[in-house]
Amino acid sequence: MTTHGVAWVGWGLLLALLLSVYAALFSGPFPLSAADIHNTLGRLFSGQPISTAMIVVRDLRLARIVLAVLAGACLAVSGTVFQGLLRNPLADPFTLGISSGAACGATLALTCAPAYTWIQGHLLLLTPVAALVGAFVAMILVLALSRVHGGLSRESLVLGGIVVSTFLGALISLVKAVHEESVATIVFWIMGSFQGRGWEHVGLMLPLMGLGLGCVLLFSRELDMLRLGKEQAALLGVAVTRARVGLLLGAGMLTAAAVSVSGIIGFVGLVVPHLLRVLVGADTRPLLLLSGLGGAFILLWSDVLARTILSHGAELPVGVVTALFGGPFFCLVLARTRNMT
Repeated sequence: MTTHGVAWVGWGLLLALLLSVYAALFSGPFPLSAADIHNTLGRLFSGQPISTAMIVVRDLRLARIVLAVLAGACLAVSGTVFQGLLRNPLADPFTLGISSGAACGATLALTCAPAYTWIQGHLLLLTPVAALVGAFVAMILVLALSRVHGGLSRESLVLGGIVVSTFLGALISLVKAVHEESVATIVFWIMGSFQGRGWEHVGLMLPLMGLGLGCVLLFSRELDMLRLGKEQAALLGVAVTRARVGLLLGAGMLTAAAVSVSGIIGFVGLVVPHLLRVLVGADTRPLLLLSGLGGAFILLWSDVLARTILSHGAELPVGVVTALFGGPFFCLVLARTRNMT
């Protein structure tokens, strides 16, 4: 696609995302009219007394919308990086075991909560912090194993991710078997949800998201060359190990930022980059931007469905929604791609 065409796709995605943010404010079990929402938006920073509409719009719906947008963008951008770095269109943000690390950290926090009153009082914030620590530990372990085995080659990275994921998955199963009373809470967190999240979670993920995006953009040129292979990239003057570590850390931080506040949400980081790569090509910088917008759009509407599809205020885990729609959709994308080749 030409540069002009890519620009039109980008502006279209941005407009669709902005309209979706506005439309999502109307979705929820608590009835609010358009006038209520517009009046509340006009008074967000006025310092006037807090009303019921203010709590619903600002503290519940808008905070959740912002989290879904940020998490979707993080997952899609990190998926783009992993697919380019590993030269595998089936790679996603969870290939290297980062999700297992986050799930393990959250599992430990959730199982310790019944035994400590202080943890119970701060569980909504301590759980993502524990998930964040777990994700970083898993990422460090994968990098260490890969470096020992094969010097950060894509094969050693994938193998390291499999080993770490398998071990941490077994540890999670062990914790669930020993603490049966916490199984339902652990499973719900692992399936992914924005229920109960608020502005404090936005503040938790923003610094890490900024650092991750900075690393990815810093090495975006090198990512284009690394897609050609290690030897070709080295001939073009790329410091291969340095670029790989920078990209892995950046994509890992983006994944950890999203997973720590949302749980494990699959298919966004797999489907969105793959679809946009087919649509606009594989040039890294435009693809990173478009993937971020596309991931934000997809996860926002997945969350809207998760909190409105059931009656009486009940919610589905958003990870279930993305899997139900993402699986068949990805099969269609693969079939169409095969027919085009």
